[in-house]
Amino acid sequence: MNIAKNAVVSMHYKLTNAQGEDLDASEEGEPLVYLHGHGGLVDGLEQALEGKQAGDHVDVRVPPELGYGLYDRALDMEVPLKAFPDDARDRLKEGARFASDQPGKPGTEIVYTVVERHPEHLVVTGNHPLAGQTLVFAVDIVGVRAATKQELKHGHVHGEHGHDH
Repeated sequence: MNIAKNAVVSMHYKLTNAQGEDLDASEEGEPLVYLHGHGGLVDGLEQALEGKQAGDHVDVRVPPELGYGLYDRALDMEVPLKAFPDDARDRLKEGARFASDQPGKPGTEIVYTVVERHPEHLVVTGNHPLAGQTLVFAVDIVGVRAATKQELKHGHVHGEHGHDH
């Protein structure tokens, strides 16, 4: 079976940046399992896997526009510590993440990461940590199968290496 929309794909992968630095990888013996065509992967990788089958190896360079997007400086900001509840302030250290509305777009929630902590304010970014980077994937397709009706209804994989209800 070839990879197409609504296929359940099992794969091993290694992700590096354009400089060859390791960023992520599947665990040995634990392939990543996802429902193709439902937003489980960055667009550039999903497009490169279309039509492939079990046993195939794929090397792909994904530009930022098809990965986690271009870096948007408008999503970098300073936020006064007093804007946060007293009981949350101690947890807001570098690397901490929190969700909040995107400024100027009420109802549009975005995940922010604390970049710097100062005595009176935080420097945060709403950019994904890999925004602006070219992503280099090495992928080995382990398996491809048709999704079940329940998986299609829920929009994600169930069962072994997936999600059970």
